Amino acid sequence: MLEPGTRVGPYQVLSPLGAGGMGEVYRARDTVLGRHVALKTLPEELARHPQRLTRLKREARILASLNHPGIATLYGVEEHDGTPVLAMEVVEGETLSERLHRGPLPLKETLRIGQQVAEAVATRLTSRECCTGTSSPPTCASPETAAPRCSTSAWHARSTSTSSRPTPRIRP
Repeated sequence: MLEPGTRVGPYQVLSPLGAGGMGEVYRARDTVLGRHVALKTLPEELARHPQRLTRLKREARILASLNHPGIATLYGVEEHDGTPVLAMEVVEGETLSERLHRGPLPLKETLRIGQQVAEAVATRLTSRECCTGTSSPPTCASPETAAPRCSTSAWHARSTSTSSRPTPRIRP
């Protein structure tokens, strides 16, 4: 676990964003560019497994190969205590779970979200490396002024719970 104040390359960890079976995600500040980022790393117990490390590195290569307005940007890969740490765009927004607690989605909103997520996933699926079937499902999120954004992280990467269930974020 990365504690607040920990430095990972040019990034200073501010707080945890979420965790799940395949990763831990933290909000951090880029001390060079003055922006917030999401740092994703493996939990300590998984960081000792070569297969999990390989999978995280593959995820970074996949993210770096994609360019779509609905896919979160990978800024770079750092290392902390011998484990890779992905520095990615942090995307604010309400989780789908939070939105659904307010009531059912109207059909028009459901279709809008579904189309935007499908377009981002289609971009990911057409990347050569993704077609090997070795990567995990996307995580989706959106700021208030943009379409849903997906990262190729595991579904739970932006979750605020420890569940491995998907928690896509949506535009209100």
